[in-house]
Amino acid sequence: MTINLDSNKKIYFASDQHFGAPNLKESKIREDRFVRWLDSIKSDAQVLFLMGDLFDFWHEWKYVVPKGYIRVLGKIAELKDSGIDVYFFVGNHDLWMKDYFEEEFGIPVYFEKRYYEISGKKFLLAHGDGLGPGDKGYKRMKKVFTNPLAQWAFRWLHPDIAMKIANYMSQKNKMISGVEDQKFLGEDKEFLIIYSKEKLKTEKIDYFVYGHRHLPMVLELNDYSKYINLGDWISYFTFGVFDGENFEVKTFEG
Repeated sequence: MTINLDSNKKIYFASDQHFGAPNLKESKIREDRFVRWLDSIKSDAQVLFLMGDLFDFWHEWKYVVPKGYIRVLGKIAELKDSGIDVYFFVGNHDLWMKDYFEEEFGIPVYFEKRYYEISGKKFLLAHGDGLGPGDKGYKRMKKVFTNPLAQWAFRWLHPDIAMKIANYMSQKNKMISGVEDQKFLGEDKEFLIIYSKEKLKTEKIDYFVYGHRHLPMVLELNDYSKYINLGDWISYFTFGVFDGENFEVKTFEG
């Protein structure tokens, strides 16, 4: 997909808000900060990429979605209605998303990595979960969670019960940012860096942009290619911005 950036416009990226965690009261504070950020980019944003795990848990039944998050969803709808293109990449916490975003907001939802050409630069975008070597436990778990039979069985649970189970498991398994996410493991151990370097052996990609890892990172992989992790809205409140020439990861002080 090609995006032609208009004069004085920018493309924004944000990931791993995990709204709903660790509880609704504390999440609300972070939600308000995120809404202020969305307001701040409205004047010069042409495209907004939401790179996954907007919610700590999300599941869509036929007639029901999780309650809450109304200010966040309303602000996203406002940006979309104002003419800003919004794209959503599913993460490991909201991989049960179906068609709610597409039908309600007109926002495309992607479950796999995608390539974009933006102002002559080639981007590979993905949430990042399951890419690269290692992380075998999660990869096995993802196969279960994405299994049609397992999803069918879970959908038959009453939402009150299903949400309680899912929220417990999400926090029990430390699927939101923990101490281990705040340490850089080295280029030879960071699985998304390894994956990106392997891609460069056969493809020319200027920017690899991921969420999932939670630790904000901008690394030069060679003379022209950069690896970017967007950080999160739990500890860092960081986002990415591309102006057609440069890509930066910034912190929203709010």
